[in-house]
Amino acid sequence: MTLPDDAATAAPLQVRRGDASPEELAAVIAVVSEAVVREQQTAVADEPAVSAWRASGRGIHSGIRRDAPWGRWAG
Repeated sequence: MTLPDDAATAAPLQVRRGDASPEELAAVIAVVSEAVVREQQTAVADEPAVSAWRASGRGIHSGIRRDAPWGRWAG
């Protein structure tokens, strides 16, 4: 099993109750680390579908700023 580089610098595991032995902690860390690695390798994000109409269209104008001065009358 190979762990990502940032796994060594991750926050330490905290045991809230009981008294876990070093072997038990190592087993938990190994199982959880393997699950994380598998999830990262198999995770797939759906690509958003963009229609040709939307891709070729111009952006919607946000409106005229009435508070911004413009022209030679701005002072």
